[in-house]
Amino acid sequence: MENEGTWWTAPTESAENGSLVMVTGRRDVEKFRDNPKFRYRVEVIWNYGPSGMPDEQTSEMMEKVNDALAATFKKDPVAVMTGIYTGDGRRDWVFYTLSLHIFQRKLNEALAQFPPLPLEFTADDDPEWEEYAEMKSASEIAEDDD
Repeated sequence: MENEGTWWTAPTESAENGSLVMVTGRRDVEKFRDNPKFRYRVEVIWNYGPSGMPDEQTSEMMEKVNDALAATFKKDPVAVMTGIYTGDGRRDWVFYTLSLHIFQRKLNEALAQFPPLPLEFTADDDPEWEEYAEMKSASEIAEDDD
C-alpha cells in the first residue's frame, strides 16, 4: 500500500450482521483535521459480493485502485484518505476533502487508467470529523483486545 502516513489495522464487526470487517485507519491526520477547510467526508464504496472478504482478483484490483488514489492525493493534497473498511461484501475508502468538486476531478484522474468499476459515492459535511473519531475509537478498543 503506497499510502503516506502511519496506519493501524484492527478487526471489527459489521453493525448490520456481525460479519468480520477489517478497519485500516490513518493516525497522522492532525494537519488536515486542524484545517477547517477539510470539512467534507467522502466515501468511495465498492460492493464486491454478498458477504465476506474479496476474492484474490478483486483484492488485487482494489490494491491497484488504492495505490492510484493514494498517489493522486499525495501529489495534490486536496483530500486525505483516513480509513479503509473491508469486509461484509464491500470496501469503503474514506476521505476528508476541502472541495467536493476538486475531489471529484482528482478521483476521476486517479481512476482513468482503470476499466469502469462498480463504485458508489457518498458525501457529507463533517467539519468535526465525527466519523473519523468514531472509527478511531472503535479500532483502538479492538486493538486493546489483542
